[in-house]
Amino acid sequence: MLTALFWILAFCAVYSYFLYPLALIALRALARPEVIEPPRTHVDESPFLSLIVTVYNEKHRIEQKIQNVLTLDYPAERLELIVASDCSDDGTDELVQSYAERGIRLVRAQERLGKENAQLAAIKAARGEVLVFSDVATKMDPEALQNLSLYFADAQIGAVSSEDRFISKDGKVAGEGAYVKYEMWLRRQESQLGGLVGLSGSFFAARAEVCQQWDIHSPSDFNTALNCARLGLRSVTAPDVLGYYEDLKDASREYARKVRTVLRGMTGLARHPDVLNPVRFGLFAFQVCSHKLMRWGVPWFLLALLLVTLVLANDGWIYALALVAQTVFYGIAIWGHWGGKGRDHSGVRLVYFFVQVNLALADSAVQFFKGKRMTTWKPSAR
Repeated sequence: MLTALFWILAFCAVYSYFLYPLALIALRALARPEVIEPPRTHVDESPFLSLIVTVYNEKHRIEQKIQNVLTLDYPAERLELIVASDCSDDGTDELVQSYAERGIRLVRAQERLGKENAQLAAIKAARGEVLVFSDVATKMDPEALQNLSLYFADAQIGAVSSEDRFISKDGKVAGEGAYVKYEMWLRRQESQLGGLVGLSGSFFAARAEVCQQWDIHSPSDFNTALNCARLGLRSVTAPDVLGYYEDLKDASREYARKVRTVLRGMTGLARHPDVLNPVRFGLFAFQVCSHKLMRWGVPWFLLALLLVTLVLANDGWIYALALVAQTVFYGIAIWGHWGGKGRDHSGVRLVYFFVQVNLALADSAVQFFKGKRMTTWKPSAR
């Protein structure tokens, strides 16, 4: 009985990170989907875009964001710029209104109910065929909107996600480690099949019709991908559309940010459990289960696997070896946390990051089942 449980837990622990990607490769080989390649230019005129920037008390950096927006290379007559305020009370709204002559519109939510509620207020006021959502912390390349808009020439594409790049304190592009590369690769595989199960929440775009069913209590990046699946459309990642973010000023807050992000994701899935129905959603349901539900279970699979391995350690060399491997693995993570320069080694850094992510997943699950949900928001200081 315990030996069977050991192998089941081992399978579940590695499934989301290792077996699921192999399944995607196999499915792509069988289905042979058409590769997504946007045209180089628009056949007709460029689609009308509504760029929506969501803010809450961003007086200290909203002008920097506005300046970035004003430098974007897109036909002015085909673009409107909206700042959606989640009831800011620090002077942010007044600063935005001072740019009215430059074409910046302020839309203020009637009450502070969270990021998605502020976005909904902007959606109702927007005139665009395609709505582009961005956060204040996100810096966009001048050609970002032009590149993004080209993907919508394909009528089957309902939403497009940027890819993330992080800027370190010395101004260099960071975040190019194995984990980030893995996540971006995984997004591209999902794009070619059932579509993304979640977009980059700080910079993405969707057709106006995709945004009609807007759930203010569900993360907009997940809800948009779900709405695409409901409409028979795909949400895809765009390697040529990049969003740049500075590292958090306080690195210790990264853990809290992870917990908030996962807690919001759990809230979204709990509100829309029908997305797990393979009869209705096909490959998209499989991807949501594999990428989200099974990944959220990894810390619990690992904990149970360690306990079972402890019991079975004397029942055969393979179980003894498994116990040694797990002990070494978690020992490396502890060294990475307490060992000063331990994280200077790429292997130690990867193990430490993996364990930290799974501790955040476990923390999120505990808070979720205790009844905590995410509604209002406060952007991380960068």
